[in-house]
Amino acid sequence: MVFKIGWFSTGRDKAARDLLGTIYNSMKVGEIKASLSFVFCNRTLGESEESDRFLKMVKDYDIDLICYSSKDFNPDMRRMGITNPVVLEKWRRKYDNEIIKRLAKYTTDLNILAGYMLVVSSKMCEKLDMINLHPAAPGGPSGTWQEVIWKLIDSRADTTGVMIHLVTSELDKGPPVTYCTFPIKRSVFNKLWNNLNRRLKDKSLAQIMKEDGERNELFMEIRRHGFIREQPLLIKTIKAFAEGRIRFENKRLFMGNEAIKDGLCLNEEIEAC
Repeated sequence: MVFKIGWFSTGRDKAARDLLGTIYNSMKVGEIKASLSFVFCNRTLGESEESDRFLKMVKDYDIDLICYSSKDFNPDMRRMGITNPVVLEKWRRKYDNEIIKRLAKYTTDLNILAGYMLVVSSKMCEKLDMINLHPAAPGGPSGTWQEVIWKLIDSRADTTGVMIHLVTSELDKGPPVTYCTFPIKRSVFNKLWNNLNRRLKDKSLAQIMKEDGERNELFMEIRRHGFIREQPLLIKTIKAFAEGRIRFENKRLFMGNEAIKDGLCLNEEIEAC
């Protein structure tokens, strides 16, 4: 029986397309023995040029595509939720209930969040076995990859990484499944940290963030090292699930008969790639 995967993405940038393309091609050549049952996107056609490219890509791959706009779903309630966590959780449950209805005809063994920009509700977590790709090592910063990198720079972190973790209703806090790490305080990074420190004598980090944005050299180098590890980590993790080496059992993760508690470090395998 073919291992079936559901894919969730907002499709907001090229990275989202690259991740889906990598997994799709790995399945086509038989590297990953699984199939994509559907792709769910919380944007609809016309919401942004980037997500439109993502939606076209899914259709070109001839994968079932389900779109349901989170922006247009009960917008008044969502706006209230910005300052009221109780209201926001109610909105999440209502929105996720609509997703669950739309996915009712699909059966999946694993669901993957890759560039999905919403926090899912506890109801969704109960209904589906879900893992998420996050651009930080276990215990690292939460948020988007942009937010993560600036937090790393602000805290003068020595290392970072990439992680795939079990999805919970708490943002980026689910237990890790697999991960890899890399240093950001040696080699080419030293020069970039020194450049930043010189600028910080006259400006605050907030000013530098505003001036440089994603063009900051240190920011770009951290992102580059993280991005090139995301795809091989995702491939190796999906392969492990598809081959039965990692499995879910009552919302717990196991490898063989042993529970996975702190995640599997795949540094050697990822560096070899």
